[in-house]
Amino acid sequence: MSRIGKQPILLPPKVKVDVKGQQVLVEGPKGKLSWQLPARTSAKVEGGRIIVARQGDDAQAKALHGMSRALLNNMVRGVSEGFVKKLEIHGVGFKAAVQGKNVNLILGYSHPINYPIPDQVKVTVEDNTKLTIEGPDRQLVGQVAAELRSFYPPEPYKGKGVRYSDERVQRKEGKTVQ
Repeated sequence: MSRIGKQPILLPPKVKVDVKGQQVLVEGPKGKLSWQLPARTSAKVEGGRIIVARQGDDAQAKALHGMSRALLNNMVRGVSEGFVKKLEIHGVGFKAAVQGKNVNLILGYSHPINYPIPDQVKVTVEDNTKLTIEGPDRQLVGQVAAELRSFYPPEPYKGKGVRYSDERVQRKEGKTVQ
């Protein structure tokens, strides 16, 4: 049996879970999320806990069992607490601003970059260089952070670019004249 999959998911107060066949709906103070369970797994709510079960005993069924439980746990945590990613912009003249439903990035290119913010994701900017990305969907928050970082990843010589707040950039030494 999957070690992760057999652990029950405890439901915090104010979180409602509705399982209809393979469709799971999770609703809480931070938002609503829905997900379709894989074909070889099932879920049920019993006494403030979600229990994930599987049909079959082969390797694929075991993998889907653990994955389904982990994704459901992330959904429950997301609607109750939410997920946060923090980005920092380093470089002279590099800055960011939120304008309506877009993030406007000025990263040293000949044009500003306008990135549309998806629904359920909130982006805030402090000091023109610190971005905070929040939302209930862990995958979506990580995807938005990765896409914003991909416009100008940190480079190893001067350290300029967009990086995660906890990321350490290994600096390289430049060319030397002999």
